[in-house]
Amino acid sequence: MTKELLWLTLTVILTGLLWIPYILDRIVVRGLMGAMANPSRGDKPQSGWAQRLYFAHTNAVENLMIFAPLVLILDAMNYSTKATVMACAVYFWARLAHVIVYTFGVPVLRTLAFAVGFAAQVVLALAVFGLA
Repeated sequence: MTKELLWLTLTVILTGLLWIPYILDRIVVRGLMGAMANPSRGDKPQSGWAQRLYFAHTNAVENLMIFAPLVLILDAMNYSTKATVMACAVYFWARLAHVIVYTFGVPVLRTLAFAVGFAAQVVLALAVFGLA
């Protein structure tokens, strides 16, 4: 497994686990049966941190749809450099930071973490075209 694929795997695992805390909050707020019921407008709102984590999770899934293909394209091209490895590592840590600061409601750091992850995706996109 290449280092890029390792970072992709870690990112997929992180993204795949993000739902657990906000579902646990939903159970605490609405009860087990309320958490398993179909959503309705009358539902008791979740905690603020859980709502923010939900949005961070949604954002992580959306961005994984960009990151994963870039990594897989580079892997199919058998293209790996220090820059691509670093970009993948930076992307993972930026996404983790994004989730944490978003969940705690820190707006400026949330945007910076997102921007760092986006910059890492740009590096990977440039690498696909042999420019990084």
